[in-house]
Amino acid sequence: MPAIYLLRHGQASFGADDYDVLSERGARQAAVAGRALARRGLVEPIVVSGSLRRQRDTALVAADVLGVEVSPPDERWNELPAHELVEARLGGPGSSAGLTSLEFQSHLDVAMAEWIDGDSADWRRFSDGALAALSDLGASVPSGSAAVVVTSSGVTAAVCGRLLGTGAAGVIALNRVSINASITTIAASSRGLSLVAFNDHAHFLADRELLTNR
Repeated sequence: MPAIYLLRHGQASFGADDYDVLSERGARQAAVAGRALARRGLVEPIVVSGSLRRQRDTALVAADVLGVEVSPPDERWNELPAHELVEARLGGPGSSAGLTSLEFQSHLDVAMAEWIDGDSADWRRFSDGALAALSDLGASVPSGSAAVVVTSSGVTAAVCGRLLGTGAAGVIALNRVSINASITTIAASSRGLSLVAFNDHAHFLADRELLTNR
């Protein structure tokens, strides 16, 4: 039975000119998470990611620890348009500037609820694409092997919500508690995909400075 590990990217640069850059802490998180995965004794792991810079850079750090190369990016693993959703709700481009992380998350929760419950074509495309990427990977990984997918909290929440059969409230709750560089485990079998563990971040408990969610 193949195992798929969804690794959230390390901390990015919230509030900076370019959010899509790993912070120094984010790079440390990626290395610690890579070592945590290595301790699991993964057999010939495949490492894939979306095309976002924070995802690719996290994947490169983790893959280096695992001693493997990173596969070409798959944009289906890219994050949901969080800033666009918040700014559309607040009045347009730039309207989220100056928000604290907690303020941003509060607005994002409401915006996501409207996006998902409104059954928008963009939400269906995003969630269907993420689930298809997971299904395709599960079908391609040999039994007994593993894949590590470096993605983002919204993607992980979307696919876990689909596997658990939750609505918008469940997806939002999963997204809200996601820790940077946490590990979510999915088992792939002939019966389909199963969520085994969500948001595992025990590898940071010895250094709580590495516990971040934005």
